[in-house]
Amino acid sequence: MSGDRPGEPGPDEPGTPDPEGAQEMAFEVPDDLSGLTTPQAPTLAVVVTQVATAEALAAACAIAKLDVDAVPSPVGALAVLRRPAEGQPGAAAVSQMLRGVPVVLLERRAGKIDASQWVGGEREKDLPAGLVLSGAPAALEDLLLGDVPVGELEGVVTSVGLSRWKAMRLLAQHRR
Repeated sequence: MSGDRPGEPGPDEPGTPDPEGAQEMAFEVPDDLSGLTTPQAPTLAVVVTQVATAEALAAACAIAKLDVDAVPSPVGALAVLRRPAEGQPGAAAVSQMLRGVPVVLLERRAGKIDASQWVGGEREKDLPAGLVLSGAPAALEDLLLGDVPVGELEGVVTSVGLSRWKAMRLLAQHRR
């Protein structure tokens, strides 16, 4: 085999020096590049609220028919959605229940955290996740990093199996 010019040896012919690092730089380009642009489903979705107690948030989520585990925190209760792919509809529902009070949706997907602010059932804006997490409670960081499963956190209250009647009673108790 010959190179591009007559009389020049080709790269596979004996005696041709191999450029340094050519083996290290070898890579393949896949035929299907759609995986690079297709958004991946979140593996965790957490709605950060200003609700004072996990019980009240779980009750509100039960009324909204959201399956969450509510976690108490110093900044307000956190709603960890049981189905992370429903993070955006879940944030919309929670923000609608809390009329006029903003909530923040944090979604973890492929090692990246996305943050967005929701008010009155509508997505207001995207937020820099680093700034949102700069003063975050340890429980939220542990959840997002995958260090602690939600079931191992203290004070977790689930909305699953909470009847509408019991949820209304819980909300009435927490209003006093």
